[in-house]
Amino acid sequence: MSKIATRFAPSPTGPLHIGGVRTALFNWLFSKNQGGTFHLRIEDTDKERSKDEYKDQIIKSLKNIGIEYDGDEYIQSKQINNHVKIANELLQNGHAYKCYCSNEEIEEQKKRAKQKKIPYIYNRKWRDKKETEAPDNIKPVIRFKSKIEGSTALKDLVQGDVQIDNNTIEDFIIIRNDGSPTYNLSAAVDDHEMKITHIIRGDDHKINTFKQMQIYEAMNWGLPSYAHIPLIHTADGKKLSKRDRASTIDDYSNIGIMPEALRNYLLRLGWSYKDKEIFTLDESIKYFNLEGIGKSPSKLDISRILSMNEHYIKNINEKELYERLEEYCLIYKEKIETNKKDKLKNSLSFLKNKAKTLEDVYNNSKYILSNEVIINKNDLELIDEKAKKIIIDFKTEISSQEKLSKPTLEPIINNLIKKYETNFKGVGQPLRIALTGSKFGPGIYDILMSLGKIDVEMRLSKVIK
Repeated sequence: MSKIATRFAPSPTGPLHIGGVRTALFNWLFSKNQGGTFHLRIEDTDKERSKDEYKDQIIKSLKNIGIEYDGDEYIQSKQINNHVKIANELLQNGHAYKCYCSNEEIEEQKKRAKQKKIPYIYNRKWRDKKETEAPDNIKPVIRFKSKIEGSTALKDLVQGDVQIDNNTIEDFIIIRNDGSPTYNLSAAVDDHEMKITHIIRGDDHKINTFKQMQIYEAMNWGLPSYAHIPLIHTADGKKLSKRDRASTIDDYSNIGIMPEALRNYLLRLGWSYKDKEIFTLDESIKYFNLEGIGKSPSKLDISRILSMNEHYIKNINEKELYERLEEYCLIYKEKIETNKKDKLKNSLSFLKNKAKTLEDVYNNSKYILSNEVIINKNDLELIDEKAKKIIIDFKTEISSQEKLSKPTLEPIINNLIKKYETNFKGVGQPLRIALTGSKFGPGIYDILMSLGKIDVEMRLSKVIK
């Protein structure tokens, strides 16, 4: 048996879609599990819409989520001469023919099908005509001579046995009238050339599979195995598209979803192994199989992604979490000033509490990162005369302390609660507003100790003034 080889074949006509990432992940994991190879094919034959920026984004997205392909990228546009060569072989051996139907004729056929409310299938007008009957003024397309009788069965590794009546597949175009090959020809030829053994892709490709199988059979090539995975749907059950918000890896990176969390989520989206939820990369490779893929579409659940990400934030080594946060801030927020780095590192143990994303950790850290405390109008109104007196007394009390710690701060706060006949919130809230600019945020002891005595005194002075 030949070595297992899979491929992921995106078109660089837009950013890589999250459904495409999952398809790439399943292909990669299957190959690695089987000790095979995984290849990236860039299907860039649509010259008008294909862009290098999208190709770069696809490669970056795969790398970001931990998917490494073997060898160089296979660029489809460089193989066009070979695709045309195969089309001419099909023409010579009677498995294809030139079609001289004008655009008007085709449109008329489509119009009639629409009126009869039946799917349009080309009427095979030129299938058995002689070249001598060809008009001079029309550039022909080349059509594949599809099977007309009987049916074709596909042993799908996910969907099970799938059967189709051959007469439902039209004589599809393999070469356009400008001489360029179409998707089904190019994909079939490239899969053969690349020695792909298993084609794992979305189940919207099922009809293409039946067309490509016919090309394989006509060329006497050994068929690969096929697995069609259900598509990802939005929360309201619609097919996820590139136009949906949160549909690319960049959308998730932007809010601070970590790659391993997203990879773990996508692995579990439509695939399961026993009742296990969290998988390391090694475990993903070890346990992945096609039998675990479900047959029904999966719904993208942002709350589940956030929950998965929260798990990773809580369990990651704090040194590594800081490095992730620093990189995230540099790309999406602001560069962390050198004099703030140690304060941030020492405060991560509580800044990550209840944080579902790196953006949450950043928002929790803002009071440390900011040099200027800006208090919004509503919160400022909470600093009344009594609150000001509490702030003044607190500042006076800590002035004699060498360092702020919970054992030194607790008696001061408890005394203020008694003195002003209030509760913990009555003391903590005005201090939190003065130090962070908001009544919401980490616990008051955490805030005080993370800022340090000098910063606390300076911030309190500004509010008192």
